[in-house]
Amino acid sequence: MLILFILLNNKWKLPSIALAVGLLAAIFIHFSFISSYLIGEKVVSSIKISEVSPEKTVGILLGNVLITNKDSSKFLEVIRNTNPDLVLAMEVNSWWVEALQPLKNEYPYTIEYPLDNAYGMALYSKYPLSETEIQFLNHSKVPSFNAVVTLPSGDSFKFHGVHPVAPFPSDKYPENIGENGNDQQKEIALKKVGELVSKNQKPSIVAGDFNDVSWSNTSRLFGQDGNLKDVRIGRGLFNTFDANSIIMRWPLDHFFVSEEIAVIEFKRLPNIGSDHFPLFAKFQIE
Repeated sequence: MLILFILLNNKWKLPSIALAVGLLAAIFIHFSFISSYLIGEKVVSSIKISEVSPEKTVGILLGNVLITNKDSSKFLEVIRNTNPDLVLAMEVNSWWVEALQPLKNEYPYTIEYPLDNAYGMALYSKYPLSETEIQFLNHSKVPSFNAVVTLPSGDSFKFHGVHPVAPFPSDKYPENIGENGNDQQKEIALKKVGELVSKNQKPSIVAGDFNDVSWSNTSRLFGQDGNLKDVRIGRGLFNTFDANSIIMRWPLDHFFVSEEIAVIEFKRLPNIGSDHFPLFAKFQIE
């Protein structure tokens, strides 16, 4: 808008100057929120390939498949090409769980909770899962997954898969709101997950579609409560939503990790026919 205004404005009078200053102020304010992601230091350290211990690594793929998307082939192809150790699929209903059954040949350890309200989830793992738990932290129809994942080295970490409700009313899936009608209250599931993580003795990874940007107050408090760090900071925005728009995109799918974890790889994956891009991260658990 500022560039267009400069090109189209003929006379620089007080109103014109005031508008230009306002636009500059808006740019500065917004950049203050995202600058740490673009030019800041990494808060989660990277590890050199020469220092990687394969038996201590885990690759995790997040994919919000979109419940109305009826083409599972693109998602399965992305999984095959990426070859993660864990796959967290969100917005899965019974149709999607059935479509993802071929994954069980390589991912024998699973947690599946399909729903028709766009908050179903499924976790597929190559590594053994123990202490698995499906929790309903704030809504009786919005599950979260907890599991201990055991690596080939024998070490283990705690994985939390989350997909909290969107922080605004939605008529897209009117049945997904739960008991309180179409007036979603402030989502506190992330804060509850932060409290759970703070009690963990193991390294922890929290991942999923947060329905929130990571610089929001909710996400910041969640990270502070659980002593968790945002993998994106210092690496870029990696916008995952809206995959159907060229310019209106922001990061809704996230990885937050505890300090014992280092990043080997972090990238956004190709479009799978959903309104979200999948996200992939590979970690070494120290």
